[in-house]
Amino acid sequence: MNTAFIGLGAMGQPMAAKLAGAGCLQQVWNRSSEKAAAFVAANPTVAMAPSLAELAQHNQLIFTCVSADDDLCEVIEVMLPTLQKGTIIIDTSTVSATTSRDLAATLSDIGVHFLDAPVSGGVEGAINGSLSMMVGGSEDVLDKIRPTLQHISARVVYMGPSGSGQSTKAVNQIMAAGINQAVSEALAFAEAADLDMEKVIEVVGGGAAANWFLQHRGATMTQQQFDPGFKVALHHKDLGLCKAMMESLADGDKALPIVEMTLLHYQRLMDEGYAEEDISSLFRLKRRLFSDD
Repeated sequence: MNTAFIGLGAMGQPMAAKLAGAGCLQQVWNRSSEKAAAFVAANPTVAMAPSLAELAQHNQLIFTCVSADDDLCEVIEVMLPTLQKGTIIIDTSTVSATTSRDLAATLSDIGVHFLDAPVSGGVEGAINGSLSMMVGGSEDVLDKIRPTLQHISARVVYMGPSGSGQSTKAVNQIMAAGINQAVSEALAFAEAADLDMEKVIEVVGGGAAANWFLQHRGATMTQQQFDPGFKVALHHKDLGLCKAMMESLADGDKALPIVEMTLLHYQRLMDEGYAEEDISSLFRLKRRLFSDD
């Protein structure tokens, strides 16, 4: 089936490149046409769609990877009049489960399938084709496109009905916040204790506290290098979704403490001009626990 990719940002571009390299991609579209033109120049078997309406008319499998709920809703709204019955839209963005369920219902009315399929693994995983994908929607529809998904994901897990993929991604984002808090605080402590940071990362990374974040961000964190990765502003947006979901799931005045704390810390980083840095820049704040700098 003809396949298109919408959204060529930090995650979308390498995912689309993996599909193109496997001969599974025909068209791309990006809000900034310069990015789409650069992608097509680097992948000459792929064409730049002249518009979202034409892309929707000529492709039966459409990937989306955008930044926020409003962006996704806008893209779907523009495509809605020209989408063909039987088309499959697979959204790899991180948006709210409610948005995914609403879009799935709207698209179902015109015979279009919608899968919410957020991913985890960062830019490195997108480049290497080793992402984990958590999928909500119809399992039968997912099975039809699994051969295509294997080019961008090492693990594709069906989670349940529409919205389940995004709910699972919320679990991932809460856990990522806690890991970031723990690793950045522990390494700031190690630095203040005047330990050899390289040795700390090596020995702790081989024990019970080993984790992906320490392995992939520990060294760059201690070297004050915070190239994304996963941007502070995006994780802040995702944790806002988690907070809203908590409010819808629980009665009364209840909160997710790690989420609340991380939202405050990320807001401070954004206020200081670090919104576009990797989330490991939380280390900037943790170091201040041990000094006045």
